[in-house]
Amino acid sequence: MSISFTVGPDRIRFAAKTDVGRKRANNEDNFLLPQEMALGVVSDGMGGHACGDVASRITVETIDKYFRDTARSRPPTFPLLIPSIESERARMATAIQYANTRIFDAAAADPKKKSMGCTVEAIYFTQGRYYIGHVGDSRVYRIRNRQLQLLTEDHSLLNDWKRMKELAGSEVVNFPHKNVVVRALGLNEQVKVDVVIDEYQRDDLFLLCSDGLCDMIKDREILELCLKYDRLDSACNELINAANEAGGLDNITALLVRIEKAG
Repeated sequence: MSISFTVGPDRIRFAAKTDVGRKRANNEDNFLLPQEMALGVVSDGMGGHACGDVASRITVETIDKYFRDTARSRPPTFPLLIPSIESERARMATAIQYANTRIFDAAAADPKKKSMGCTVEAIYFTQGRYYIGHVGDSRVYRIRNRQLQLLTEDHSLLNDWKRMKELAGSEVVNFPHKNVVVRALGLNEQVKVDVVIDEYQRDDLFLLCSDGLCDMIKDREILELCLKYDRLDSACNELINAANEAGGLDNITALLVRIEKAG
């Protein structure tokens, strides 16, 4: 099942699925399949931390509510009635920072939730542009003209070492701390949010996923599966099946968004 929204001359269609995988007892991933506006979110509770599922649920609920509340209250940009890029950038960053504050405060108030945290990928479509908010090592990809492009940069120890040490292929494969994130929600009072902004095009396809997907299957297979199925929910199912067949070492979440012609 998918859900869609008309945004200007386009229709933005969403579908999503999550799965516990084959090795974990609990699913700490959460996602937002939108009901009121073209906004999608994927959040991965941090493995090994207390109450990761609580942190990811707080994140999804907070971003959803913040966008709905600000949609009703914020004034349009005079005189064209078009939201400015900077105001939408700030809106995305603020929503995620607010989620960070709520997680941090909840952990401080309850010893059982100490050190809980999560990653987040959020995407919002308006006025011909997409706005991505990103913290952690979950990912956002875009498929355009049958080419897959990674739009986010992993906030991980592995990625830091790749930049600083120029690790070779075999060193990357054997790196012992692949899943250590260097930036996440809930671990500190403040968090830096990466915001990616660009114009979208008709037939663009976006994938938001937790690392339980992109760590298990290669980019080539992700591209092939996304292009194979016209129905977004079918593509989500097959992406998760492929990650499980590759070992299913973590929770797996896939959220797909396609830009279609309205009407």
